[in-house]
Amino acid sequence: MIKTAKFGGSSVAGAAQFQKVKHIIEADPSRRIVVVSAAGKRDKADHKLTDLLYLCHAHLQYGVSCDEIFSTIRERFLTLRDELGLRYDIESELDALYQKLDRSISADLLVSRGEYFTARLMAEYLGYAFVDAGDCVFFGLDGQIDREKTYAAISEAFEKHGRIVIPGFYGKLPTGRVKVMTRGGSDITGALAAAAVEADVYENWTDVSGILMADPRIVNKPRPIAKATYAELREMAFMGASVLHEESVAPVKDKGITLNIRNTNALDDPGTVIVPSTENDVADERFLTGIAGRRNFTVLTVFKRNLNDSSVMRQALEILDRYHTKIEHITLGLDSFAFVVSSSALGDSVFNLISDLKKACRPDDIRIDDGIALVAAVGRRMTFRPGISGRLFKALGEKGVNIRTIAQGADELSIIIGVDDCNYETAIRVLYDGFAG
Repeated sequence: MIKTAKFGGSSVAGAAQFQKVKHIIEADPSRRIVVVSAAGKRDKADHKLTDLLYLCHAHLQYGVSCDEIFSTIRERFLTLRDELGLRYDIESELDALYQKLDRSISADLLVSRGEYFTARLMAEYLGYAFVDAGDCVFFGLDGQIDREKTYAAISEAFEKHGRIVIPGFYGKLPTGRVKVMTRGGSDITGALAAAAVEADVYENWTDVSGILMADPRIVNKPRPIAKATYAELREMAFMGASVLHEESVAPVKDKGITLNIRNTNALDDPGTVIVPSTENDVADERFLTGIAGRRNFTVLTVFKRNLNDSSVMRQALEILDRYHTKIEHITLGLDSFAFVVSSSALGDSVFNLISDLKKACRPDDIRIDDGIALVAAVGRRMTFRPGISGRLFKALGEKGVNIRTIAQGADELSIIIGVDDCNYETAIRVLYDGFAG
């Protein structure tokens, strides 16, 4: 068995966290590929090294000295090395980097050093080979990751060394320049590494015990999701849940690799397991996997008697596309159709858009309803299970929550309801308490 383990910034913030990582790696010999982020905050008053490096670059661009900031970064790394009793001559590389600190230095190169130095320290501490991401993660000329070339390079490094540490968050362009990914890019590197060696499990270690069933700011101590499918994860992410990005799971999803989100600070917690499918899953009385939602939507309803001309709908869609208005949901009726769209995306253009709709569609009326929130009940076990929608709607009605819109996908993976914004949190609590708690 082969496992790839990615550790986030909080998991490598200091010597004590490094020790936890080593304990985790040594507890399972199959954890042979390790990907690390830059050292994060050690406490609430501390700073992430990535943030400090970005601040250094900003100072340089404005011609302001960044010596004090760089000194803080240097001290963090030296302290980490010394507390771990390592021999890595990090001073020489930090000195060389300092000599390059002027306006011409690439922000990507400078910021990537957070992951680079953290990974160098981790590799020595674990006794693993260090493999620079610049030598195994490649971007194409279009700025997109060249998966085929990246997989080949990581696989070759793994076969050569057997146990490796790779810094996350960056790679190289065809020109040889360093390029960083978006925030959270180390998750992408971890997934790429797992996919490259076709690992059995990709472990993403962080500071939470998996994905929660609902927003903890709304629901008091929601349970973590024990198991979910990639389809459910995608559905929850689309509806605003704080889960891994589609880009950061795509490599392992495509390879059918199991993803396990774990807590570095709570080793006994199994975390959340994400799997391609759960055909042989044991039945669970809780048919909801999770609940997520988003605020700030508008419902545009077009009324036209005997609406049976498909050209009217086509014209309306073309107009919304012209205004770059993304449609979240569409509902149809005999004499009307409605679009659920983001209120912020509409902005002040809503008046011009409605004017164009009236000219093109010649409706009997157009109604605008602002202040709508969408709440999604996500669960693979809802499929073909009779009475689920009725139970959900009854529970909401008993708490006085008026449902403004309803949508359900053909795969029955989720039921999405629109409610007045003032009922948003109530709706989430009702669904959680009644069906997930």
